Amino acid sequence: MTQIAFIGLGHMGLPMARNLLKAGYPLKVFDLVRSAVDTLAGEGAVAAESAPDAVNEAKVVISMLPASRHVESLYLGDEGLLARLPAGTLVIECSTIAPESARKVHAAAKACGIALLDAPVSGGTGGAAAGTLTFMVGGQSEALERARPLLAAMGKNIFHAGPDGAGQVAKVCNNQVLAVQMIATAEAMAMGVANGLKPAVLAEIMRQSSGGNWTLEKYNPWPGVMESAPASNGYSGGFMAELMAKDLGLAQETASHNGNSAPMGALALQLYRLLLKQGKGKGKQDFSVVQQLFVE
Repeated sequence: MTQIAFIGLGHMGLPMARNLLKAGYPLKVFDLVRSAVDTLAGEGAVAAESAPDAVNEAKVVISMLPASRHVESLYLGDEGLLARLPAGTLVIECSTIAPESARKVHAAAKACGIALLDAPVSGGTGGAAAGTLTFMVGGQSEALERARPLLAAMGKNIFHAGPDGAGQVAKVCNNQVLAVQMIATAEAMAMGVANGLKPAVLAEIMRQSSGGNWTLEKYNPWPGVMESAPASNGYSGGFMAELMAKDLGLAQETASHNGNSAPMGALALQLYRLLLKQGKGKGKQDFSVVQQLFVE
């Protein structure tokens, strides 16, 4: 089968790579955290000593990194991977980064004859582990068809959002809606409980009424309402609050690039930044910990 290099084995990358291994794909993996590399090596992947080592002889490169600067550092410049990869290589870049940064890497890839997709994901660590992620893909349709079997091994829904950078635009739009929903739900839960309502009763009333939303269905931020939600497990796991703040910042950059206004997103960003200032640990907790802003 096609030799794949997977770079970036964090909370999302490691389970994504694991699902590729389960599907039978040969992987060579790299991460700055050696323990993550060793974990997958113990499951059948080949451990690489560096990113250039990982992509040696690879036909497909998949990366999942924290931010735009990491992606640009990995791929661009004389020492970047694009300068090392042979023409015809397929690159699937799954990080959530600025659309303009994605377009910059796309342009460099095209100049090297390399097919690149920006393919950020939704679904969190649970979706990554279960192989049910949603991929929002930007780039050429021909490249997407080459990538589709690999994406299907890691996810359930694959959308072609449009041309270069479109996947990143879709991702920041989606996460802005998610953040606003979470904040609105947390605010309402706190108000209802403070006025004597039982949290589980209030949550179900809103879920079945016009205030119903994904947060109420799957991810209630009030502890004890949903046993499997991060809120009921010390806000551990899930999607870190600091990453939500990062994505809301990207949404603001995206809006301002074309002169758009996103006031709800701006307020959500300020609230998450306020949350992060409450203590260093908040940023590493699930983003539903924003509930604590509304509780005395």
